[in-house]
Amino acid sequence: MSDRFISENKTYDEIEIGDSASLTRLAREQDFLIFANVSGNLNHYHLAAYAQEQEGLPETFAPGLWIGSLISAVMGNQIPGPGSVYKKQTLDFHEVCYAGDELLVEVKVIAKLPNNVIRFENRVTRTADNRLLVSGEADLYAPKTKMRFNALPAPELILDHHPHFEAIIERTQALDPLITAVVAPEEERSLGGALLARKKGIIEPILFGSKERIHAVAKELDQSLEGIEIIDEIDHARAASKAVDYIADGTAGALMKGHLHTDDLLRAALRKERGLRAGRRFTHVFVLDVPGLSHPLLVTDAAINIQPDLKTKADIVRNAIEVAISIGIEVPKAGVLSAVETVNPDIPSSMDAALLSKMAERGQITGGIVDGPLAMDNAIDLAAARTKGITSEVAGQADILVVPNLDAGNMLAKQLAYISHAEPAGLVLGAKVPIVLNSRSDGDLARLASCAIASLHHARIGKIS
Repeated sequence: MSDRFISENKTYDEIEIGDSASLTRLAREQDFLIFANVSGNLNHYHLAAYAQEQEGLPETFAPGLWIGSLISAVMGNQIPGPGSVYKKQTLDFHEVCYAGDELLVEVKVIAKLPNNVIRFENRVTRTADNRLLVSGEADLYAPKTKMRFNALPAPELILDHHPHFEAIIERTQALDPLITAVVAPEEERSLGGALLARKKGIIEPILFGSKERIHAVAKELDQSLEGIEIIDEIDHARAASKAVDYIADGTAGALMKGHLHTDDLLRAALRKERGLRAGRRFTHVFVLDVPGLSHPLLVTDAAINIQPDLKTKADIVRNAIEVAISIGIEVPKAGVLSAVETVNPDIPSSMDAALLSKMAERGQITGGIVDGPLAMDNAIDLAAARTKGITSEVAGQADILVVPNLDAGNMLAKQLAYISHAEPAGLVLGAKVPIVLNSRSDGDLARLASCAIASLHHARIGKIS
């Protein structure tokens, strides 16, 4: 064991009137979710953004006793520290603490009472504006024995379930299965995902590819293909072309990538004769269910347009807004990312972001709210946006992150998937029908969600047209 200690308590005899301690803490929605789980307090006003059925509830704010627990943390860890025991605590609440606020929690010794009791004054303020949120007093029994402790890092709790995808999948149960042309489902994940989506009633697949390989994979999966139409074609490019024919004829309402190169699939979709062009650029969007985030997060474009110009970025934004509306985000907030949150002529992405924001302001991009340039931190974190003095309906609460180029989008989406344990659904938009574009490494939930989003988007487009 290391001889270095990082904390020690203070006994009753060591504590003097006027002694103080403090900590700063960022209020996060994930903290409120964990507190709700532990306490059983499921008040939607503390989980407003998380609650799927909420309508018109305010911005998520902290449970009062979660803030109280921060006061307890200062006294339990610093002064008096380990070995102290609560006797009494009063709390007066002055203003609401919102998710994204940074808090300063302060305790100060104001009296030494008989029987080893220390009285503290408590204050919790919001660092951004120094507003008093909570005040009160606490009486604690101070420890009699001196204690020293080695480092003990607190575990980081991650909410590993994916409620947003579960809700999206649930919404498709009110729809008829979407007839989907699945190209080259010739390995376990691509065929298994299509069959699972069929089992859940989300799609009705038509399979295009080598009939022999498809049956061999189904046998490995111990799955029946009874009742499923299979178009036998061993060449992937020709299989993709036949699938597009079915869509052009109105037989299928979506296209789904199996075990083939994306280029082969999109080349068929983009063909001039009886292709799937609909007047906009084809763009890709990741819809991610990020653990602890109160809403689905869209990242675009991360797979098709390598270095998009302004016109292409406008279509990227339009397509992303449409799919966000399809999955239930009534007024999507699109943050256009750059390295900075101010317009800098030397940074082209900041110029494009400003122009896209102005285009939305003038009605050239509709259906959502667009703002930029925004750096990554102040696009998704309210505290960062407030610290930098950004006043915006998008800053700190973006539903859509519009990246400068494919490199940035691909890295961002994969960081969220592999570091933050997000589930990524992938679609191509701008075509006459949605195109499901999963990665080969995607699991069942990502594939189900991709099919579900395609189904919801197809249903919405059909109503509009």
